[in-house]
Amino acid sequence: MADFIAAIKQRVLVLDGAMGTMLQERGLKAGGCPEEMNLTAPDVVEAVHREYADAGADIIVTNSFGGSRPKLAHYGLEDKVHEINARAVVLARNAAGPDRFVAASIGPTGRFLRPVGDADFDDMVEVFGEQVRAFAEAGADLITMETFLDIAELRAAVIACRRYSDLPIMALMTFENEGRSVLGTSPEAAAVTLEALGVTVIGTNCGLGVEGIYEMLARMRSVCSTPLIAQPNAGLPQLIDGQTVFNATPQDMVVYHQQLLDIGVRVIGGCCGTTPAHIRAMREALQGTEQDWTPPARRCLLSSRTGVVEIGGPAACAIIGERINPTGRKAYAQELREAKTAYIRREAQAQVAAGAHLLDVNCGAPGVDEPAALERAVLAVEGVAQVPLVLDSSDPAALERALKVADGKVLINSVSGEEKSLKGILPLAKKYGAAVIALALDGSGIPETAEERLAVARRIRDAALEAGLAPEDIVVDCLTLTVSAEQKRAMETIRTLRLVRDELGLPTALGVSNISFGLPCRPVLSSVFFAMALDAGLSAAIINPRDERMMDAYLAAMVLLGKDVRAESYIAAYADVSAAPAAAAPQDAPTGIRDRLAAAVIEGDKDGVVALVEQALTEGLDTATISNEGLLPGLEEVGRRFGENRVFLPQVMQSAETMQTAFGRLKQEMQGASVASLGRILMATVEGDIHDIGKNIVCTLLENHGFEVIDLGKNVSADRIVEQAVELKVDAVGLSALMTTTIEQMRVTVDRLRAAGVKVFTMVGGAVVTQEYADEIGADMYAADALEAVAKAKKLLAAEH
Repeated sequence: MADFIAAIKQRVLVLDGAMGTMLQERGLKAGGCPEEMNLTAPDVVEAVHREYADAGADIIVTNSFGGSRPKLAHYGLEDKVHEINARAVVLARNAAGPDRFVAASIGPTGRFLRPVGDADFDDMVEVFGEQVRAFAEAGADLITMETFLDIAELRAAVIACRRYSDLPIMALMTFENEGRSVLGTSPEAAAVTLEALGVTVIGTNCGLGVEGIYEMLARMRSVCSTPLIAQPNAGLPQLIDGQTVFNATPQDMVVYHQQLLDIGVRVIGGCCGTTPAHIRAMREALQGTEQDWTPPARRCLLSSRTGVVEIGGPAACAIIGERINPTGRKAYAQELREAKTAYIRREAQAQVAAGAHLLDVNCGAPGVDEPAALERAVLAVEGVAQVPLVLDSSDPAALERALKVADGKVLINSVSGEEKSLKGILPLAKKYGAAVIALALDGSGIPETAEERLAVARRIRDAALEAGLAPEDIVVDCLTLTVSAEQKRAMETIRTLRLVRDELGLPTALGVSNISFGLPCRPVLSSVFFAMALDAGLSAAIINPRDERMMDAYLAAMVLLGKDVRAESYIAAYADVSAAPAAAAPQDAPTGIRDRLAAAVIEGDKDGVVALVEQALTEGLDTATISNEGLLPGLEEVGRRFGENRVFLPQVMQSAETMQTAFGRLKQEMQGASVASLGRILMATVEGDIHDIGKNIVCTLLENHGFEVIDLGKNVSADRIVEQAVELKVDAVGLSALMTTTIEQMRVTVDRLRAAGVKVFTMVGGAVVTQEYADEIGADMYAADALEAVAKAKKLLAAEH
């Protein structure tokens, strides 16, 4: 580890280029397993590595990208995981020699974690752990994780690396042209999450050419201080004469070279379409360049799957919504005991709409299984809100369950100066890449003076640093006591805020509303104290964002303290009225049963949708009306929000699952009755391609919109597709391909369908498919994403039904 880290501090390292296309040119058949060649054709694999070494690569990447058990199982090689991955390291080492680094490659498994997919976090850690153990035993110098689409899966891979080795880690996500991953993760959110996990080098590969990669890395640099890696494709893929071609020349690949170095790229290499010639050009471009780089200072940043929030420094005070807490809320406590999440989802949405930047989630109540409840709550909140979370628990078991399913970098509320708390919470924060709120108290209770609280905060800080946390990831709660009982301590809290800011340089937090407990007209006292705390440097306030007076004080203070530049937030809140609440009051809940059904789908309310279906049936609505006038409009609204980038694939899938739950109840009413279908569609991933995530999502949404779907799975031959299309008399055939090496099977399959005289409409999609290619092969429809596939399928088959 020391050698690699020292090297990237001293100079920019060149990583090698594409492996798959090189192996195809040397005998790998379409649909074959590249990793198997480590055993069956080791001389070929080693020769490719040697070409890149001769071209000037400092880092040789192993041929193990698809070496996980789920991937190898597609080829019947799941019993050779260790052998294939260990052999990959040996072959790379043979070519690299003693003066180059060997980076062991890990790619995604093809599965999504819950709730988007069915994979369990612990299981995925073990899956990646198999590869990591093999790499470490075989003597790899570092591990590189490439082309990940799901930040949750990448988190599991990083934790597996940390659990089973001490090797340096490079972690790369793949982003689309719009600047997000398939599941909606932004470059900023990925960078914050990965830096918190202690990844050595962060970056992006595949999907984009060098210009697009530079744009993604510049966004990452805006929020992180970690060295970066750039691994662009050789331009964007084009299909020419039936072959996938990457047109960027070696000279094209170094156009952004200096800009990449300027933002702290310390490793540069190539992905799809790159060759030894491209790598040689990168090596030559580095000659004579200034390669010193000073990392920017770290800041306290938190992330969700999609976004980032800063606490402290020049940022405005962060609002932490406090209402997902059972204290004083009997209805919520009862829901927790019943394992329901309606209140959680409703409050999450309402608080974000009212201005919350983060959401505190607390599930501690008598009779509640807190570990299960907190995990369930995190999944529920992430399904409806796109802000970072504050996990409010002192139970290490509950925190660990929740940390595993949290998509980004969360804030743990809280750790105290007691030894039990320090030993129970701090290791979890380090392991899962979380920040912590440090309560300025210990076993003796809350200190009376600001100096005593400062001393406790300092002890917690020192313990956190010793546990491996960064100082920027420690937020000190200076503690708010009710002024009705401890009047003098109010100003001690204000003094503590200033001391922590000035002497420790740490961000601060307060549960502001505690100040007025037990007194009349609480908002008056709370809002004035809030303004005083903000002036003293409060970084994060745990409040009810739906309290108009509190938000009035907040917005005004941010202007006066210079935190609201040009008073933009203040003007947005009050531009149309002379005196108004900071945020519009939440809209009235829909009253009609059709609207309530639609709202349940939009919100992903799996818990409550069946009861609404029951109510609709009781009110005399038939199944078709419930579906067509209640449920489907909700899913169509989700589709519209998806198109506007207001929600992302995880939310779409949660709404789809809610639809499935509702349809499950409706089917009970329709037993023995004919069910109207929008059409029968056969779905398959073409021969040689083992990827089916996108296809599965399309299948789910098609079914929820009223289509009958027959899914043949992945790696399906053209003959079988034709045979089933004829036998089942389908209206349309949907084909998917993710790999550039299998895209031509779409043409073969469409030609076979036409030759067989099968009267079907063909629709195609997948990462490498374009509208131009769909037109070229004679497909009737092309869809860029799952919701577009549904909309176009409806239009395509409307005339036939």
